[in-house]
Amino acid sequence: MPCRHEFGIIDCLEEYREKYEPEKYNCTYVEDDLLDEIYDKEFKAKIENLDTFAHNTDRPYKNLAYYGITLIPPKSLEKFLDIIIEANAKYKAKELEMLIDKITDAIKKNKWMIHYGI
Repeated sequence: MPCRHEFGIIDCLEEYREKYEPEKYNCTYVEDDLLDEIYDKEFKAKIENLDTFAHNTDRPYKNLAYYGITLIPPKSLEKFLDIIIEANAKYKAKELEMLIDKITDAIKKNKWMIHYGI
């Protein structure tokens, strides 16, 4: 089975627990090979400057937790969206289009996003 990074929207941050529950957050995925390609190119520095949290809100972080759980606050979603739109202009991947839709939905709802690394 291919490795995937999964992205979803957290409806209620107070109910979040550090568990692998992609179905709970209606996650979409990006294959690891594609995300790896994005990381290795011009987008790496941008992703590494994204304000996030590793595993829980007590652990401020910069980046996506590649092998763990990342919480992305609403204030970082516009920047994350810009990165993914720019990457999709280059890679033109259905997975990235789905992620763009997911981020856009989270922005509209002013919700946090969750990322499950590989």
